[in-house]
Amino acid sequence: RGLMVPVIKEADRLNIVELAKAVDEITSRTKENKVELSELRGGSFTITNYGSIGGYFGIPIINYPESAILGLGRAVKKPIIKDDEIAIGLIMPLSLSYDHRIIDGASGARFLNLVKELLANPEMLLLKS
Repeated sequence: RGLMVPVIKEADRLNIVELAKAVDEITSRTKENKVELSELRGGSFTITNYGSIGGYFGIPIINYPESAILGLGRAVKKPIIKDDEIAIGLIMPLSLSYDHRIIDGASGARFLNLVKELLANPEMLLLKS
């Protein structure tokens, strides 16, 4: 069937629990080929997870006319420095591609830093909901 990118409409109005339910529901219907054509149009931002199929890092391409795409790689254990000590940490590579006509590079970097902070401290997502 090729690439199918389902769209969650007005995702910015959903809290984290509602968003998770919406993702689960539309993903299930997409896999069952029960998604409507209208649910594959009108997106503004995509999240792609090539880590789920073993990919470590990628450079995602923007799906025009969307503004950006966030790529998630496979999380792997690697040595890190924590409190001036070498420790084992779970590292997940992230990549963000965006249309510079819409998004300034500094804004893109700040967004990626926020994503990193929220992934490192997921309880913050519940506090923001």
